[in-house]
This record gives sequence, C-alpha cells and structure tokens, in this order.
Amino acid sequence: MAHDHLEPSPLTWLGGNRRLARRVGRPVRNFLRIEAAGGLLLILATVVALVWANSPWSHSYHELLETHISIHVGDLLHLDEPLEAWINDALMAIFFFVVGLEIKRELVAGELRDPRAAALPAIAAIGGMVVPALIYVAFAGGGAGADGWGIPMATDIAFAVGVVSLLGNRVPGAMKVFLLTLAIVDDIGAIAVIAIFYTEDLSTGWLLIAVALTMVVVLMRIARIWYIPVYVLVGTFLWLAVFESGIHATIAGVVLGLITPAVPLRDDTPDDDVHIGAAISGQASATVVRRANFELKEQVSVAERLEDVLHPFSSFLIIPVFALANAGIEISGDSLSGALSSDVTLGVVFGLVVGKLAGVSLFTWIAVRSGISRLPRGASFTHVFGLAAIAGIGFTVSLFITGLAFSDPIVTDEAKLGILAASLIAAIVGSLILMRANEVIEIDIDDPDVVNA
Repeated sequence: MAHDHLEPSPLTWLGGNRRLARRVGRPVRNFLRIEAAGGLLLILATVVALVWANSPWSHSYHELLETHISIHVGDLLHLDEPLEAWINDALMAIFFFVVGLEIKRELVAGELRDPRAAALPAIAAIGGMVVPALIYVAFAGGGAGADGWGIPMATDIAFAVGVVSLLGNRVPGAMKVFLLTLAIVDDIGAIAVIAIFYTEDLSTGWLLIAVALTMVVVLMRIARIWYIPVYVLVGTFLWLAVFESGIHATIAGVVLGLITPAVPLRDDTPDDDVHIGAAISGQASATVVRRANFELKEQVSVAERLEDVLHPFSSFLIIPVFALANAGIEISGDSLSGALSSDVTLGVVFGLVVGKLAGVSLFTWIAVRSGISRLPRGASFTHVFGLAAIAGIGFTVSLFITGLAFSDPIVTDEAKLGILAASLIAAIVGSLILMRANEVIEIDIDDPDVVNA
C-alpha cells in the first residue's frame, strides 16, 4: 500500500522541537516507514523467542503463554483461554482483517482489478500452492503429520517484501508488484484452506448467527451507516459467533475486510463546500468542523482509511507478538537429530524451498509460453526464479497453520523447525538469485555482441 509520508504537525510533540522528539521520536518514525522494518521486527521477535525458550528462564516463557485470561459478562458470555490462544485467535483476527482489506483494495483498485494484469501472479500463486503441498504429501502424507499439507502453501508478505526491499533497485518495480500480488492471491488460498480444511466440529446455530451478523453489516452499508464504532461492536459479536461455530475465528476478520467499502462515499473535491470553507476560516463551531471533517474524510474509502490506521499496528505489533508466542522452540541435539529424520520437517523444508521455487517458476513459464500473459517490462526469468525462491518464506501464516494442523507438541516443533530453516534458506537463495539477475542484466547491456544481435 502506498502511503503519503507527511511530516508531523509542529503542533504535536512528534513534530515539535524538543530534544527527545528530534533524537528519538522522529528517527523511530522514519525507521517504521521503511518497507523492510516490519520484517526486521519479525526477525528480532523470532530471535528473542528462540533465545528465551532455550535460556535458563524458559519456564517463564511457557508460563506466560499458558496464563489464562477470562472475560465474563454475567451468564451471557464466558471466555477463558490461555494468552497464546488470545494472540492466535483474537490478535490474528485483526491481522487477517488487514489482509482482507488489502485483498478488497486489490480487487477494486489494484492489480487484481484487471484480469490480464492479475493473470500472471495468480497463475504463479496457484503453482506456488499446489506443488509445495504435493511435495509435503510425498514426504509426510501417510504419517502423524498428514494434516500439515497446508503449511508449505503460505507466503509471508511482510517477510518476503522486506527481503526484496533490502535489495533496492536490483528488483524491477513491476516484479515487486508481481510478488505482492502473488502473495495476496496466496493469502486468499491460505484463507480458503483454513476455513475449509482446518475447521473443528461445526456448530450450526453459531454459524447461522455469524451469517446473520454478516448480513447486518451489509445492510448497514446499504443504509449508509458510517459510524465506525457501530461496526466495531457488530464485528466483535461476529468474531465471537465464528469463534464458537468451530470455524477459525480469524475468518471473521477476513469477511469483515472483504465487505468493507473500498470506494469513497464521494468522488468529487468539495472545494465549494460551505462547511469546509467555514472551518478553514477559523470561525466555525465544533458542529460545523465535525461536518467539514466528514466531507473531507469521505474522499477516501473506509477500507483505505482503516488499512492506513491498522497496517502499522498489524506489522509492528501483532505479527512480532505472534512470532514471539509461536517461534519459541526448545532446540537441543535430540530435537535437531529428530527433525533431520522427521518426514514433517523434511516435507516443510522441501515444500517451501523446492516446491515454491519450482511451482511459481514452472507455472509462470507455462503462462508466458502459452501466451496467457507475459513478463513485465524489464524483468527476466532470473527475476522470476529469485522471487519464486523468496516466496518460500512462509513463516507467519505457516506457523499459524501449524498450530491448527497438529495437537502433538513434538510434531508441532518439528514443523516449526522446518519453517524456520526453510524461511532462512529461501531468503538467502532468493537474494543470491536476484543479485545475480541484476549482474546478468548489466552484462547483457554492456556486451557488444548482445547489442549487435
């Protein structure tokens, strides 16, 4: 998502001239604006989790995650879940809500709006889901890890985009869009897999309530009710209904994201609006200023405004917290030797590293050679190979699906070790290929034989 980088108002603390704002506040703000910042925080949280889980204080790590948090509302509501479940079911619902907003924006105003432009990354994403799943099944399809076939299908958008952004202009801008669109289509596939194949015993009553609440949100949109706190209230009850239905609660976030209005309420510029003019003059009442604020805000869609507010919260808080809660694997000689001989670990590693590289590259090649689509200008198949390898960074969503697929802690840890190893290998291999792609292009341009040809 493109953000306008405006400097903070001098009326605020961050935009003021205080020493702390100049030396700490604004540098931190500038860091968070870097595209790779989310990925770097994700790596930091993962390292902290691994160090903590393997330190003499590892018991405190597990005690913290197992701490129960209860919510009681008389006899109507009683939720009692460990902290880890609140992170995975509630906080991650916000993450998937942001994913839903991104998908909606792409469908309405982004790359997915144009079928021809979306065809290549969409076909590549299908290959990047099918081939890794088949490779995993070949390794672990018949044992205790059979349900983990969805793990290597995922691509971590934040991590993958972060790695590519660190390479700067070595990757053509059009191929960055290719990767982002591929990852979004990949997310759609992962969401479908979670909803269909990782659903517990279904409660029809709660599911009907969830459907009814979804219809309430749609009717509020039709009635042009734009008061966001009302949507927050209905959305909270929708999350609860989905949670109780047996479908994973994060699907509620995706549904809300997809039905959020992605078109502005007004598409004209209200230059002559009397309320805005009065507000600018400084002579308006609080009521007039509030009306002017509404008129101005509605030039931007609700989906874009919510994404702008929640994207930093998701990238810089929710995902690092999720990594901190899920990446804490106890590593020992026995666990490593067990993982090296584990069909689950090998299936995850080969699925993410080999499967993504082969699947994305092969399906892209087929799409181009068959004439369905063509590579973006300035891109080569070496770029495709590099980005296909980068797509093997499954991490966040792969860890998430692992928690849904397995109940055996040993199998879970084997899968997590595979995800960590595969994501690291994929990042290194993809970066090396993309650096080589840049060198190849420079050599081709400077080679007189190539020019004369």
